[in-house]
Amino acid sequence: MEENLIAKIKEKIYRQNYIKQDDKDLIEKLLCEKMNLKRIDFISEKIIDMNIDKDSIIAFLTYQLFKVDEEKATIIENEISEDAKEMVETYKVIKDISQLTLSEEIEDIKRMFVAMSKDMRVVFIKLAGICYDISILNLPLTDAQNRFVKQVAEIHIPLSERLGFDKLKQELADHVIRLTHPEEFQRLKETVESKFEENEKQLAISKSKIYEILNDLKIKGEIVSRQKHISSIYNKLHSKNIRLNQIYDIIAMRVIVETVEECYAVLGRIHAIYKPMAGRVKDYIANPKPNGYKSLHTTIIVENQHPMEIQIRTYEMHRESEYGGVCAHWLYKEKKNKKDELDSRMTWFRETVENAKNMSNEEFINTLKSDLYDGIIFVQTPKGRVIEFPEGATAIDFAYAVHTDVGNSCVGAKINQKMRPLSTPLANGDIVEIITSSQSKGPSRDWLNIVRCNNTKSKIRAFFKSEMKEENIKIGKSILVELLQDKNFVPSQLLTDEYLKEIFARFNFENEEELYAAIGGGSLSAGQVAGRLISYWNRDHKIKKINTSVVRLKKNKEGVLIDGDSGLLVRFAGCCSPIEGDEITGYISRGKGVTIHRKNCPNIKYLEPERLISAQWQIRENASFLASLKVIADKADNNIAKLTTLITNMKLPIRGFEAKDIGDIFDCLITIEVKNTAELEKVIASIKTLKNVTDVYRSEKW
Repeated sequence: MEENLIAKIKEKIYRQNYIKQDDKDLIEKLLCEKMNLKRIDFISEKIIDMNIDKDSIIAFLTYQLFKVDEEKATIIENEISEDAKEMVETYKVIKDISQLTLSEEIEDIKRMFVAMSKDMRVVFIKLAGICYDISILNLPLTDAQNRFVKQVAEIHIPLSERLGFDKLKQELADHVIRLTHPEEFQRLKETVESKFEENEKQLAISKSKIYEILNDLKIKGEIVSRQKHISSIYNKLHSKNIRLNQIYDIIAMRVIVETVEECYAVLGRIHAIYKPMAGRVKDYIANPKPNGYKSLHTTIIVENQHPMEIQIRTYEMHRESEYGGVCAHWLYKEKKNKKDELDSRMTWFRETVENAKNMSNEEFINTLKSDLYDGIIFVQTPKGRVIEFPEGATAIDFAYAVHTDVGNSCVGAKINQKMRPLSTPLANGDIVEIITSSQSKGPSRDWLNIVRCNNTKSKIRAFFKSEMKEENIKIGKSILVELLQDKNFVPSQLLTDEYLKEIFARFNFENEEELYAAIGGGSLSAGQVAGRLISYWNRDHKIKKINTSVVRLKKNKEGVLIDGDSGLLVRFAGCCSPIEGDEITGYISRGKGVTIHRKNCPNIKYLEPERLISAQWQIRENASFLASLKVIADKADNNIAKLTTLITNMKLPIRGFEAKDIGDIFDCLITIEVKNTAELEKVIASIKTLKNVTDVYRSEKW
C-alpha cells in the first residue's frame, strides 16, 4: 500500500517538465516509508497545482524527512540548492499545528508572518498543510480539534483570501462548515448534487455558443466551468438572508482570453445573445477587489430559464485568481525590475511583521482578526500614492502609514486641502497631507483610544516602550528571575547561553535586551519564557516519576503537613492563593516540600507534570486564608468608607487595601481573611449590593 502511494507521488511530481533527472534522484532519496505519505501526497498535489518550482517541492520533502530521520535529512540537505535550504530552515521554525498548545499556536502564526516576509511559497505550503490537517478530521471533535477549527475559520481562511489563494480558501471553508454545521452542509451538498446532470447539459450548450463567439471574434481562448463551493452557498444564505433559488452563481463559466480588450469584446457579444440580469454586471478589472482579484462578472438567463454566472478574464488574471497573486509574484520575481501592484498590497503584511515584537499574543491575534475582516478604504498622499486602510481609520493612522517618524512628529492634517483634527476619520478617496513639527514631543497616549489600525497602536506603544527601554529591560529581567525562583529554580541554571539561544529563535529576538524589554513592556509573558526554559532543563535532566497517590492535607496551628507524619512542609502558592473549598493540586518542589495550587491556576501548565500530585482538604476548625478581591465601581466620594464598613460589619479582618481613581472609575484591590470559599462568595455577593459597584471578582494575586 505504501509502495503504491510512493509510486503515485513520484509519478505526480515527475510529470512536471521542470523536474530533471538529478532532481528525480534526490526525490527518490527523500521519499521513505516512515514519512506521513498521505499528507505528502495531499500537499504535493497542491504544490504542483500551483505550478510552484522544484526547489519548493524538494524543500518540503526534505523537511518532512527531518521530522522522522534528522541524520539522513542532514546528509541529503547538503545536496539541495541554497534556495531550498533557506526554505527548510524556515520550515523548522513553523511547526505542525496539530502538535501545538494554544499559546504556541499563536507564536506559530507570528513565525508564519515572519516567514511570509522572506518567502511566500513556504506560507502557501504551510496553509496547504493546515488544509490537510482539517480534511482528516471527523465528528465528534475533541476540545483541541474544536479550537483548531475555530482558528482556521478566524485566521487562516481570511488570510488565504487576502493572499489571493482562492481555491485553498474555499477548500478550508468547506471543511469548517462540514465540521461546525454538519446537517446543513449535507443538505446543501445533496441539493447541489441533485441538479448536477441538468447543470452539465446547460453548461455544454452555453459553452458551445461562447466558443462560436470566440471564433467569430478571432480570439484565442478557453472556457472552463465550476460549481460553487458549499461554504460559499452557506455563507450567502446566512449573510444575505436569502433562499437557495436566489443564488445565481451556483454554476459559473470562466472565459479566459489574452488581453483586457478581448475581455470587454466577449462581454458585449455574450450580452447580445443572452439577456443579462439587472445589477449583476460587475467590473472587477476597472475596480479590483482589495485582495487584487480582477475579472468581469455577468449573470445571464440561459436556455433552461435559470441564471448562470459568466466570468471573463485574461490568463494572467486567472493565474493570480487560481494560484494566488503572492505565489505568482514569487514565481515571476526574477523578471521584475520595479515595484508592482502586489508589492504595494504587501505593505500590510510587512507592517504586521515589523510590529509583531511590540504586541502581546492577544494584541497580535486581534490585529489579524480586525485587519483581515475590516472593510477597506483607499486614501491618497498629495503626490498620488494610494494607501489602503480599514474603515474608520483616522489621519493619525495615515501619518503612521506614511512613516513611523511622520506619525511620531505629526501635529496636524490637511484633508482635501482643508485643515482637520488628527482624530478625523478618513473617507474613500480622501487626499491627506500630514503637518509635522520638529518641536513635537511625540504621540499622546490618548491617541491609542482614537486610532483604528492595530499597527498604528503598536507603533505608538513602541514609541513609549523605546522611551522606557532601559527601565523595561531592568523590570523584565527582574520579573523573569523572580518567577524562576518562585518555581524553585536557580535562575543561573536556566539563563544559560544555550537555553537563551533557543528562546531567541522561538520568540524571534536578537539578544537578551530585546527579550527583557519585551517582558518588561508587557508584549511577552514571563510565564511563557519561564515555561520554555524549564522544559529545556527537563529535556536535558531526566527526572524520576514521583508517586501520584492522593495527599490528604491536615491543618494545625503550626502549619500544614502531609498525612501528619510525612515530614514534608506544605505551603500555599502565592500566584493563586488557594483557600478551603477550592479544587487543589500539589506540586513537589525541590527542597521546599509541597506547594498547593488551585487546579485552575494558570501557572500549572508551566510546571513539571511528573511532580504534580493529587491533593484534597481535610476540614479543621479555626483555619483562615488570605483572599484578594478586585472591586470596580463608578466614582463616588464614599466608596472606600462603604466598602470597608461592609467588610468590618461581617467581622472579617482586612489585611491589605489599595484603591485608585481612573477617570470616572474607582478601582480597588482588597485582601481579607476568610475561612473558605463559601465565606468568600458571601462577601462578593454583599459587595455587589453596594450602590455604584459595577463588578467584583476574586483576584489571582495580591
